[in-house]
Amino acid sequence: MNPSFLQRFSKSVKLALPKGIRTSWWLLKITIPVSFAVLLMNYFGLLNLMAKVTGPFFHYLGLPGSAAIVLITSVFTNIYSVVAVLTTLNLPVREGIIIGTMCLVSHGFLIETAVLKKTGSSVVRMLTLRLTGSLLIGLFLNFLLPVSQIVSSENTVSQEAVFSEVLIKWLQTISITTIKIIVLVNLLLILQRLMEEFGLMKWLEKPLQPLMKLFGLPLPTAFSWIVANAIGLAYGSAIMIDQVEEKKMSKQDADLLNHHIAVSHSQLEDPLLFLALGYTIHWMIWPRVLIAMLAVWIRRLELKLRTPKITEKSVIS
Repeated sequence: MNPSFLQRFSKSVKLALPKGIRTSWWLLKITIPVSFAVLLMNYFGLLNLMAKVTGPFFHYLGLPGSAAIVLITSVFTNIYSVVAVLTTLNLPVREGIIIGTMCLVSHGFLIETAVLKKTGSSVVRMLTLRLTGSLLIGLFLNFLLPVSQIVSSENTVSQEAVFSEVLIKWLQTISITTIKIIVLVNLLLILQRLMEEFGLMKWLEKPLQPLMKLFGLPLPTAFSWIVANAIGLAYGSAIMIDQVEEKKMSKQDADLLNHHIAVSHSQLEDPLLFLALGYTIHWMIWPRVLIAMLAVWIRRLELKLRTPKITEKSVIS
């Protein structure tokens, strides 16, 4: 007797929940301490100090020195923090687009790099790729975008709030983030199990086949690619980790995917946040896609050159 729809649905949920809980706990063990450490760094002025050291380099990117604090903030936090800092600095649109797009590549290093490492990529390689990609995009946009006639200000972010107020606000924010992680991770894993149980995965992968070929990505990475681009690396990590652990995606395939999504991910929500600042968001999307595609094809070439060729003289034992 074939199982009913409800039985198959229930089976999928029961298989997904234990992994969802484990993955949520793993993410929260990283997210909460990192978030609190950044709170302290920001409150006691360490981020401002770092910005003063790195600021002069930013003039080569057509940016004021104060823009350095935006990138440093993004490295340790997320895009929401970047938008908040940009609102404080009041940069002209041109400069805002440049630094904003750089931050879309270089943000959440501590949490997102942990995800990329867990799915099989080198930490050093991923950090190098994201920093290099960010700088290349900054140089590219500085060359391509029309020069702004508005002189950029050199504002800095002040830290005058009482620590107790800052702490209460952080507790509210991290509580919401915790709930989002637990809910989204579990829902995504349940969705994946349901799609596999009812044979929907093939219907999703087939239309994406030409795009995956263009990007240099293997077809088994299609679903993880969709997830990473729809909701980002942190929330989408559950799917990527599960696919690697279940052998549905090989470590090499996952590594190729990581070379893409390390540069180009969350193409839906993150760029839309900058609309409130009046930015033209297409500049914040397609340069990341191009750099990500280039990164994958370079990685494929590297792997091809490393693989020893099998000749006719090979001895078959």
